[in-house]
Amino acid sequence: MIVKALQKIRPSAEWVLNGDDYDDLNWLDTVQSKPTREEVSQAVAIVQAEYTAQEYQRLRNYPKIGDQLDMLWHAIDNGTLNKTSDFYTAIKAVKDAHPKE
Repeated sequence: MIVKALQKIRPSAEWVLNGDDYDDLNWLDTVQSKPTREEVSQAVAIVQAEYTAQEYQRLRNYPKIGDQLDMLWHAIDNGTLNKTSDFYTAIKAVKDAHPKE
């Protein structure tokens, strides 16, 4: 998370991280100042919160939109746009596997 946090607060800075914490940060950039430990900690917290907030979306592995549209078109074309169509069953499987809480 620290890498993403550094990229977030100093996107174009030059640095090397030789571990996984602030003490392992070797700041190479001569233009931008090295962020403080507190700045990095706050950025890590933000990155972690964003990652956690997107967990629901990551878990829901819907078929690609092109595949969904193709299934939908075939269901309409075949006159089977109901709960037995491939379109419905594919979407339903994802929703059943990852219900909203």
